[in-house]
Amino acid sequence: METVKQLAVAGFHVIGTSREESSGRKVIEGLGKERDVVWEPLDIADEASVAALAQKLEKDKTGLDVLVNNAGISMKGFNAQVAEGTNAVNFFGTMHVTDALLPLIRDKGRIVNVSSGMGELGSNYSEEVKKRFLDPEINRETLVRLVKEFIRDVAAEVHADRGWPSSAYRVSKAALNTYTRIVAKELAPRGVLVNAVCPGWVKTDMGGPSASRDLETGGRSIVWAALIPDDGPTGGFFRDGKQIPW
Repeated sequence: METVKQLAVAGFHVIGTSREESSGRKVIEGLGKERDVVWEPLDIADEASVAALAQKLEKDKTGLDVLVNNAGISMKGFNAQVAEGTNAVNFFGTMHVTDALLPLIRDKGRIVNVSSGMGELGSNYSEEVKKRFLDPEINRETLVRLVKEFIRDVAAEVHADRGWPSSAYRVSKAALNTYTRIVAKELAPRGVLVNAVCPGWVKTDMGGPSASRDLETGGRSIVWAALIPDDGPTGGFFRDGKQIPW
């Protein structure tokens, strides 16, 4: 919720979401009554939950200037179940939330997808798989097929032979980065800037206490992308305001 705090300090009316009401409300109440923050329920892996949030915001005539997709998981182990479950949240969930809320995002708005340096397309991938992710003509249908192919290859225990890493988290973030490029291109006529951000290794529940960055530092990297000017970058991958490789 550090990002919620920093956006509220910057003057935004912020809608913070979480799966569990008790934990979500506790964090938001801890920000103090002077912060303009409210809570709404959202489980991004549940399409009904995503639809319910979109419908409520639409009914309330709520327009969005900034959408920060911050939800993510890192599951233990590696098998088809982990590959499917990780992508259900990190890629498919983020895609479903973004697509559902797109009609509410105002022209010249911002979308920030919180990614990870582990999503970089390095030596863990074959050149062929990297080429498919980086195809400038890739669309969302092709990307969905590519991610589902990874899950099937893991289930068939042939993923390594076909050029995939043995990490569902890496693939989910690579897919998220690719989705970022796709949406940035789609929304360019509306002036909506869409970028992926790696906040670094942050002391969150996922990052753990040994992480090298505190919450404030990680949050600043995300909020930078939410506040970039109209002539700022779109369709990029950034850390601390500096572009990093896909």
